[in-house]
Amino acid sequence: QVQLVESGGGLVQSGDSLRLSCAASYRAGSMYSMGWFRQAPGKEREFVAAISWDGGTTDYADSVKGRFTISRDNAKNTAYLQMNSLKPEDTAVYYCAGSRWDLVSAIPTLYEYWGQGTQVTVSS
Repeated sequence: QVQLVESGGGLVQSGDSLRLSCAASYRAGSMYSMGWFRQAPGKEREFVAAISWDGGTTDYADSVKGRFTISRDNAKNTAYLQMNSLKPEDTAVYYCAGSRWDLVSAIPTLYEYWGQGTQVTVSS
């Protein structure tokens, strides 16, 4: 069984930074790549960033490139999303996702495991 727990969300002002964490518990071999998605009120869930098992491959949505950085520490079973230069349009619930495959994908259906989400609100 895989469990993902996000933390680090909050209310910040435009231009501020936040770091989200995703603590994972899983049996070895059951989860490899990880990703971050977000969902704003009234909108569909959208891809933010993804990272391979060894951290050597990453991908980002165009809207966050140059501002967000995804990373992971496998010794701590934790993935991170460093968010800088936050904008009001970044306001959303942010979800951590995990895949049984070592892929880096923006397609949410390729991720089998999901956390409950953490709210990020950016005021102007």
